Amino acid sequence: METMTLEKNSTAGAQSMSGIAHRKIKKVAVLGSGVMGSQIAMHFANVGVEVLLLDIVPFELTEEEKAKGLGMDNKLVRNRIVTTAFNGALKLSPNPLYHKSFANRISLGNFDDDMSKIAQVDWIIEVVVERLDIKQQVFEKIEKYRKPGTFITSNTSGIPMEMLIKGRSEDFQTYFCGTHFFNPPRYLKLLEIIPSSKTHQEVINFFMNYGEKFLGKTTVLCKDTPAFIANRIGVFSIMALFHMVDELGLTPEEIDKLTGPVIGGAKSATFRTADVVGLDTLVNVAKGAKENLPNDEQRDKFELPTFLVKMIENKWLGQKTKQGFFKKVNKEDGSSEILSVNFKTLEYVPQKKAKFATLEATKTIEKLEDRFPVLVGGKDAAGNFYRKYFYTLFQYVSNRIPEISDEVYRVDDAMSAGFGWALGPFKVWDAIGLEKGIKGMEENGTKPAQWIYDMVVAGNKSFYKVENGKKLFYDVASKSYKIIPGQDSFIILQNIKGEKKVWGNSGTTLIDIGDGILNLEFHTKMNSIGSEIIAGVHKSIEIAEKEGWKGLVIANEGDNFSAGANIAMILMLAIEQEYDELNYAIRAFQNMTMRLRYSSIPVVVAPHGLTLGGGCEMCLHADAVVASSETYIGLVEVGVGVIPGGGGTKEFAVRFHDELHDGDIRINLLRDKFLTIGMAKVATSGWEAYDLGIFQKGKDKIVVSRNRQIAEAKKKALELADAGYTQPIMRKDIMVMGKEGMGIVYAGANSMKAGHYISEHDQLISEKLGYVLCGGDLSERTMVSEQYLLDLEREAFLSLLGTKKTLERIQFMLKNGKPLRN
Repeated sequence: METMTLEKNSTAGAQSMSGIAHRKIKKVAVLGSGVMGSQIAMHFANVGVEVLLLDIVPFELTEEEKAKGLGMDNKLVRNRIVTTAFNGALKLSPNPLYHKSFANRISLGNFDDDMSKIAQVDWIIEVVVERLDIKQQVFEKIEKYRKPGTFITSNTSGIPMEMLIKGRSEDFQTYFCGTHFFNPPRYLKLLEIIPSSKTHQEVINFFMNYGEKFLGKTTVLCKDTPAFIANRIGVFSIMALFHMVDELGLTPEEIDKLTGPVIGGAKSATFRTADVVGLDTLVNVAKGAKENLPNDEQRDKFELPTFLVKMIENKWLGQKTKQGFFKKVNKEDGSSEILSVNFKTLEYVPQKKAKFATLEATKTIEKLEDRFPVLVGGKDAAGNFYRKYFYTLFQYVSNRIPEISDEVYRVDDAMSAGFGWALGPFKVWDAIGLEKGIKGMEENGTKPAQWIYDMVVAGNKSFYKVENGKKLFYDVASKSYKIIPGQDSFIILQNIKGEKKVWGNSGTTLIDIGDGILNLEFHTKMNSIGSEIIAGVHKSIEIAEKEGWKGLVIANEGDNFSAGANIAMILMLAIEQEYDELNYAIRAFQNMTMRLRYSSIPVVVAPHGLTLGGGCEMCLHADAVVASSETYIGLVEVGVGVIPGGGGTKEFAVRFHDELHDGDIRINLLRDKFLTIGMAKVATSGWEAYDLGIFQKGKDKIVVSRNRQIAEAKKKALELADAGYTQPIMRKDIMVMGKEGMGIVYAGANSMKAGHYISEHDQLISEKLGYVLCGGDLSERTMVSEQYLLDLEREAFLSLLGTKKTLERIQFMLKNGKPLRN
């Protein structure tokens, strides 16, 4: 794992550091239960840690407490602040917990009654209000009870470490550093580690490793400078952009169009994100940066532009005040409209469609890196914006080395993990071209730091390069390329596929990932499953079986594992009434999933992100699943008017049989299986997929660290192979309920239709789904084969696809990205 080194004083007389790298974190105390504190506590609970969450005792009774006759000595009163905050966090959407039951791992208390309990924890995290005096008061209390050698960290977003440790004991200082989580802690992957001059190197190393391996974070070592790395660069980029709008004459919606997914940003882009975060929050960070950065050459960019000052004065703070850069209004006809602010008049006006020739030119460019040369080369207002925006950003980040970090990759990691940029600034610069970027900057009146010129003069062409399957970065101090630390624990397909490619087609690449294991990677749009991926699966298994490979992993490094089948292709065939071809296509999909199940080598699927429809069906048929904790998986075909047709419905019928035990009430289990598909339920984490019967305990595994997922999947494939994997035999022993189950399904669907809860077409879908799950029109419970169920499934799928309502749903989904109910 990565070893971090900072120039700082070694701590004399500190407790022995032997064994610190192998410490286990079993219990954590989180002090402060506000927005961040409760969610940080919940993320530790997510990974199996016991948590003690504490906050202050209220200063006085509420009217409700007085009415109940409660006193200040009542435990409910004394824990009111922590309880209210914790319960509020439980209601957040998206939820901070992987599974609602994990809340039981957290116990609540208060600073006065329960602070002594911190003597039993392994790590104390301070998350109180961002005021030095209050933090110091909390640290004073901690010193009374903290066991020597216990880790102690602060979630401060900007208070210098040296100020925080002033007056503290030597042991406290040795084991102290900043651990800055980003909001929301479950979903934003950045964890900034900020040592003081007294933090022991082994403590730094521990947090860097623990954050990545156990919390699933991108851990970034930061220098103790104002706002650290991510907020320093991120807030600068936002403020610089705010100063551009007057000059360039662009509207909020145009800026959001330019700074969203087209450059690898979030859909909410800039101004919508600002409304969500709150303009007051952004302003406070900007003011803090300006006050604490007297020598920053771009300090004027942290000044608030006139329009922003007036918006703050008007209390137009974003979502919290129901208007910010955007405002939702009701029209006379009862409909609503979202208006945007005019920066010059500060009036809310109808949005205009953001359209630029430069963006049109990138529509056919799938690879993000390939878009940037086109964007900065644009001849319209968009091109002008990109040149000014990126060249200003490049100048700023080049001047921050070595002030905030000695290494460029830490800046890129921080911006990707903390602000959701698909590519950090130095990676964007590489995409444009190092020398082209310098030339563009000079033409636009800006210049990079001198080390950039020195780098080019020495013959270097980029900040990053790949050699021997490892990614290297340009190290400014040594003026040479060094391996980015930590890669030995990961399998990074992007780095090895060039030299380790075994086979490929337009939608897949088969890669040798070592030790006799192959990996099949998808790279279609949204990794949707069409003929290329189906062919890729068959070919990969064929190669593995014929050439003596031990096993196959199916994993990729895209944003999502797979959004499902290519419904555009299905729609085209359905509209043209090519039913023979449709039958062939669905059969081919079924054959693929059955090939996964019945090959002579173990197949492990490693899903992450969206894993819908056909992607889910691949998981259902794997020998094992090694899923990311952030896997959003489900059989969603009902949303477009059909049932799962790639073996998913069949597999749920199989699992109904396998999970039925003596004494179980059959109808309850059948109902659960039916509703999971019929309501198109999607698990919002890997753990919820167990509840839906998609993942199976004892067979499938969940990992928190995405970096380690493919390596863990490979380990599982080797484990299965070394245990003497034997090719399974297709099953013919599946008990189905026949008319007994169908009667219940049909009666339920008819009742829902009569109550106007579902449409006539929904009723038809429900009946078709029940027909397959129950094994068709059989007079009694009967043992059937998988092939029998697959034939029923395919027949039901095709019959629904032939209806007008289903075609309308598919067309609506393709156009709007969401299901239509009709």
